[in-house]
Amino acid sequence: MATKKQIILPIAVLVGGIALAVGFSSMKQPPEEKPEQDTRPLVSTDAVHLDAITLDVKSYGVVKAKDHTLLTAQVSGQVVYVSEQFVQGGFVKQGDILARIDPNDYEAALIEAQAGLAQASADLEIERAQAHVAKAEWDRIKDDSNEMIPSNLYLRKPQLAEKLARYRAAQAAEKRASRNLERTYIKAPYDAIIAARDISLGSVVNIGSKFGELSSTSIAEIRLPVADKELQYLINGGIGATVTLSADFAGKPTTWQAEIVRNEGVIDQKSRMSYLVAQVNTPYASEQPLRYGSYINATIAGRELDNAIIVPHHLVKNGKIVVMNDDLTLSFKSLNIVREQNGMVIASQGLSEGEQLITSALDFPTEGMQVKLNDTDKPTGATQLALKEE
Repeated sequence: MATKKQIILPIAVLVGGIALAVGFSSMKQPPEEKPEQDTRPLVSTDAVHLDAITLDVKSYGVVKAKDHTLLTAQVSGQVVYVSEQFVQGGFVKQGDILARIDPNDYEAALIEAQAGLAQASADLEIERAQAHVAKAEWDRIKDDSNEMIPSNLYLRKPQLAEKLARYRAAQAAEKRASRNLERTYIKAPYDAIIAARDISLGSVVNIGSKFGELSSTSIAEIRLPVADKELQYLINGGIGATVTLSADFAGKPTTWQAEIVRNEGVIDQKSRMSYLVAQVNTPYASEQPLRYGSYINATIAGRELDNAIIVPHHLVKNGKIVVMNDDLTLSFKSLNIVREQNGMVIASQGLSEGEQLITSALDFPTEGMQVKLNDTDKPTGATQLALKEE
């Protein structure tokens, strides 16, 4: 029969175990709850701003005179006068005398021609008088016999024609002598800058000898190469378009205004470019003259687009761009791309004013994907309301 000790000891052990289990259980803390992770991609945005854009075309060229003349002698002789303005870089006006060839021989030739003309004129008048007398004499004889026909020789018609021919030849000789005397003056054919001078006082020149070169200062021209595909951005192929020329003058950036006056109408065989010609009136008249020989950059004003946008090229994929909606989801918008230039895309349709353009790189964007806005970006409009609701 079990003793009292054998009965009480197991019960005490059992009760102690239960108490110990209850104590350990009360010391145990519940598992810590982890916050729900936000897996939406973080994006940055820029507000879309539509504006009018001019599709300018860039080009370059060298400034040259529209008219460039090589001065040559038309008569021979010794140079007896050279103008002080007839130096390289000098400016002259139309009609200015640049040099003079010895005129003595040509003055003498003119006097001889004038004398010959006077003699021929007198002979012609005498012959006309004799022809008149012969005609009157024939009229008197004709009354006695109507059947007689006078000869031209009797009426002195051949003699009169000869004198008239000699008179006209004398007129031509006098005109030639006068013109040769005038050609002893070397004159500026227009307002110009002297590009070169090849003679000096005392030089002896022959017909065709070079005196110098001059360039007109009334109009400057610049040939501007334009790629064929760029012509689509110009109105009327660029004819009449305004051109802004830029270059350095005295070490400072300077601009001038020009106008496209013509297209040369052919494609250069080497560069495969079309050439537009711009003109500038009186290039040397301003305080910052547009000097001949200057290398300039040109901006040709092209077509204008209303409500257009310029975005970086890397944001456009297959003609579409990603925007953020008011509910912080993204959407794809198709763009009507007009031009791609210098890493930028110009589009005329596809976006609206104020839309939020996503500028962050997204790995695998999908239509309707949830996104969250970068804290450094300032939300506007409906986007602010969406963030408040969060």
